[in-house]
Amino acid sequence: MPDALLEVDDVTIKFGGLVALDSVSFDIVPGEILGLIGPNGAGKTTCFNVMTGVYEATSGEVRFDGTKLNKLKRHQITKLGLARTFQNIRLFKSMTALENVMVGTDVHSKVGVWDALLRTKRFRSTEGASRERARELLDFVGVAALEDELAANLPYGDQRRLEIARAMATGPKLLCLDEPAAGFNPAEKQKLMQLIRKVRDDGYTVLVIEHDMRLVMGVCDRIVVLEFGKKIAEGTPAEIRDNPAVIAAYLGVEEDDDAS
Repeated sequence: MPDALLEVDDVTIKFGGLVALDSVSFDIVPGEILGLIGPNGAGKTTCFNVMTGVYEATSGEVRFDGTKLNKLKRHQITKLGLARTFQNIRLFKSMTALENVMVGTDVHSKVGVWDALLRTKRFRSTEGASRERARELLDFVGVAALEDELAANLPYGDQRRLEIARAMATGPKLLCLDEPAAGFNPAEKQKLMQLIRKVRDDGYTVLVIEHDMRLVMGVCDRIVVLEFGKKIAEGTPAEIRDNPAVIAAYLGVEEDDDAS
């Protein structure tokens, strides 16, 4: 197995007396799709937030491509190659679809304020490359025809796709999707599964938080399950599907302590 791209090592985070994550450990290897699942309140988004610099872990470490992330700011983590989407879509609603994706490319821009004010040759060249890359990504996620539409006017599903394109524009090694199927109907979920596989096949590693078990089981190579801030299971979709602890967490049934 290749070396891990992301390592979550014994991470605990506390908010006052509440333990949101309790000694959670898992890793992600390059080229895989990993699912992070669990009932409401399990700690999935909190884990995302620790990984991406929104929260600082109380104890434990998160390492990305060999670099410890614990003390880094969000923009520093993004520059390292870890990008994310959000449960609640966070687009620039008054900007066009194309402009939203171009914002993502700015993460690695070397253009300074004076370049922009004076519209130097370097600025024009960088802007042209950014526009070209943004168009490629809009086409990749299936919304190329909507590049001039304001983000606020796009259908909900297309806004989700646009957010994925913007995250990809940062040039990530790991793309983290926080409940990307929220609000989707079955047909839209099927298209999303195809897009996630396409993203991985294009060379990205993907981490997915999702409630929809059918989507997770259909698209992920491995799955990590959280409950009440603890990791209760990890394995392939087939292993997770038959795991008594996972069944109990999702269905609310008591586990048989005498079961062998």
